[in-house]
Amino acid sequence: MSAPSSLRRWLPLLCLLPFAVFFLVFQVAPLVWVAVNSLNGPNGWGLGNFEKIFASKFYLQAIKHSLQIAFWSSLFGMAIAILGSYSLRQVDSKLRDFVIAFSNMTSNFAGVPLAFAFIILLGFNGALTLLLIQAGLIEGFNLYSKNGLIVLYTYFQIPLGVLLLYPAFDALRQDWRESAALLGAGTWDFWRHIGLPVLTPALLGTFVILLANALGAYATVYYLTTGNFNVLPIRIAAMVSGDISLNPNLASALSMILVGLMVLITIVHQLLLKRSNHVTR
Repeated sequence: MSAPSSLRRWLPLLCLLPFAVFFLVFQVAPLVWVAVNSLNGPNGWGLGNFEKIFASKFYLQAIKHSLQIAFWSSLFGMAIAILGSYSLRQVDSKLRDFVIAFSNMTSNFAGVPLAFAFIILLGFNGALTLLLIQAGLIEGFNLYSKNGLIVLYTYFQIPLGVLLLYPAFDALRQDWRESAALLGAGTWDFWRHIGLPVLTPALLGTFVILLANALGAYATVYYLTTGNFNVLPIRIAAMVSGDISLNPNLASALSMILVGLMVLITIVHQLLLKRSNHVTR
């Protein structure tokens, strides 16, 4: 084998080497460290940390709150994103480009600015809260409760959902709709037999990404509630950085539960995806 051909063969692998090193150092190594330390309990190696978590109503509440907020915010966010993405396909290109650019910007609007904005709008004395109370539409709204956090999470789920779903609607060709109409299919028949089966992989994938985005959210909920609302990221951070409740091994166990939830969600997603592909074929 000549030197030039050998170089052409190994050059792509050499180009991937920095990425491989970065992946191992910042992804694989921390995960292995967390997994190992999750098994290191006060009584030695074992499942003591996990037994403590599942025997504690406090930690179970954190898991429950995280799942509830992630599920409902992802569901509401994706429903609005579906309507928004489909509507964008029907409008003028200039307005479409502006909305896509705005969605891209707002998808990165999180942390302290987002928490501060929602306090001004929907806090106990927020502008929108007072207007709704004066209009008699609500009696009050607690932004710092579970329902308030669902509203907050839904806000930053929408632009991410639009960015992920908008390209998926390119798969729906106009001639399919016209052909279905010529064959006597109505709007509901088109979406049931053509539109939804084609979009199902994108919908399932987007829902999983939104779930992951919500389960791992930390900065916004921390600055909004000053760490007083019981969700998994808050509990993990408190046991890593706290002076009183410092317990990195228990935090590692909670982190592995969070990883396990994401793995379970991904497996369910793959099973549903295979089933949808089978039904489509």
